[in-house]
Formats: sequence, structure tokens, C-alpha cells
Amino acid sequence: MTGQLDGANLTRQPRRAQVWYTSDLHIGHRLIAGLRGFDDSDDHDAELARRWDNDVSAGDTVWVLGDISAGGRGGQRRALEWLSERPGVKHLIAGNHDSVHPMHIDTHKMLSTYLEVFASVQQSARRKLAGQTLLLSHFPYRTAALGPYVETDSRFDQWRLPGMGAWLLHGHSHDSIRRRGKSIHVGLDAWNLAPVSIDTIAQIMQNAQTNDDGEANEAENSRRPRTCG
Repeated sequence: MTGQLDGANLTRQPRRAQVWYTSDLHIGHRLIAGLRGFDDSDDHDAELARRWDNDVSAGDTVWVLGDISAGGRGGQRRALEWLSERPGVKHLIAGNHDSVHPMHIDTHKMLSTYLEVFASVQQSARRKLAGQTLLLSHFPYRTAALGPYVETDSRFDQWRLPGMGAWLLHGHSHDSIRRRGKSIHVGLDAWNLAPVSIDTIAQIMQNAQTNDDGEANEAENSRRPRTCG
């Protein structure tokens, strides 16, 4: 032994940039803050900031899938200021509470303000993950598996993506269920009020594929005629 430490081994390796997904921040929204167990929206917003800042680094990318506030110009500007203070390069998939969604009249009027904070603003997006198509939308697919909240709320059907077999990341539902079929809910209410990483999304997709393959194999085996030895 030389008694000397290799300086290269002491060099801390840089953390690789991460991708995160989240939805339904509802900054400054007193009703949502109360439903999430906070006495007021300031406490709610401060806790969301703490959890975001704990996970996300400056070089990371964050896809926000809509509803940054309760709406209204003042509320949206406050939410945009909050977001401007958070680390990460941010992209917005607009929700029904965001005035830049095309469901609203005069959508263009606040677009430049949003683009001061977000690198892009879109109604939906298409990505690739583990070789599979991954769609991003504020709204979930309309299917029988999506639960009573979605099934009874038909106001936004015009703005939902059609379910044609692709994986979907969405918000809007405000429940704690993380996956229904090929829909993954990335809203804060499903993820302990924090963003969810792309690695976690990939794991959910992989686990679902494994389970589906197992069920398919079991079904196939059950159809095979049994032979006597």
C-alpha cells in the first residue's frame, strides 16, 4: 500500500440530468390547498416548492401537465412567478385552468408571459420512452377504467386524446391512483405532492408489460389441450 488515496476516486461524479413530470400544481388555489390538508394556500405553495426543489436540479427538465393555478390573470401570474423560482427547464402541456389552452378565447394574449417561464407551451406532446410512444396531455383518456370523476365529467371530451393504444401521461383527475391501463397519472395528488421521475415512469411501463405478458402466457397455456404422459 502506498498510503495515498487516488484523487480521481475522490472526485464526485456529476449527477446526470433527469426528466420529471408533474401536474395540477394549483398554486394559490385555496380550495385545492384545503383538500390537500393545508390551512392556507401560502403553506401549500411553500411545501410544494420545498418538495420540487428537493428533487429537481437546475439542469433537469420538468414537464408540467397543466393547471398551474386556479385561473384568472392574477392567479396565473402568481403561479408563473412561483415557477420561475423553481429549478429546471420547464415545458407546459396546458390544462383547463391555464388560459393558454386553446379551449379558451383569446388564448394568445398570455402566451408571451407564459413563454417567459416555460421553454415551450403545447396542448399535447409525443415522446419516446424505452422504444414506446408516450403521449402527454392534461386530460386522461375516456375509458371505462378511469373512474367516476372522469366518467361523469364530459366538459372536456373535445380536448382529450383518443385512446388508440399508446401510453399516456396525464393529470386532471386529482386522485391517488397512479396507473389505469396504459394511462399514468402524474398529478401531485398521486405522487406525494412532488414531481415523478422518468425512471419511475419507465419502471411502471416495464412492470405493466411484464404483468401483461404473464397474463397473456397464462391465458395461452390455459387454452392448450392437456396431454397424458
